[in-house]
Amino acid sequence: MPHLTLRPATEAVIPLLEAWDEEPLVAASDPDDDWGWEQTLKAVGFETLIAEADGHPIGVVQLTDLLREASQYWGPPQAGLMAIDLWIGEPSARGEGLGRAMMSLALARCFADPSIKAVLIDPLATNQDAIGFYQRVGFTFVENRTFGTEICAVHQITRAQWRETFHPIP
Repeated sequence: MPHLTLRPATEAVIPLLEAWDEEPLVAASDPDDDWGWEQTLKAVGFETLIAEADGHPIGVVQLTDLLREASQYWGPPQAGLMAIDLWIGEPSARGEGLGRAMMSLALARCFADPSIKAVLIDPLATNQDAIGFYQRVGFTFVENRTFGTEICAVHQITRAQWRETFHPIP
């Protein structure tokens, strides 16, 4: 498997992010969303990272601190919680096990903060492939929730579940 790293996204990658937004699988996972990448990259409470496999960009991870982000997409500010958006934009990189590696790096980054108790994710309730993936990597279903016009299947992984699933070194 290629060596996977996460690096901060910069304005230079906005054209790539916008192109990935148009990929059919990516677009189908969030059809009503306009990421507004220029503003998102500067927004407080968000960390947008480019996943690279052997130095080549293949996907994006966005970490959201639910205490600090201003949009209140997830509701009122919540201490101890993060949220993740993750996708592989490069079609040739799908099905190679890189999603699990991306998730592992993203969760390690979230749980590096000892105050984080759980991480949330919100795939569309109709996106059974994504839901299956998240459950295979240790997320558990919390509830169906409407965000905007979309019904999402909110899942979470607690710090204890993460330790059990990803076996980090203490």
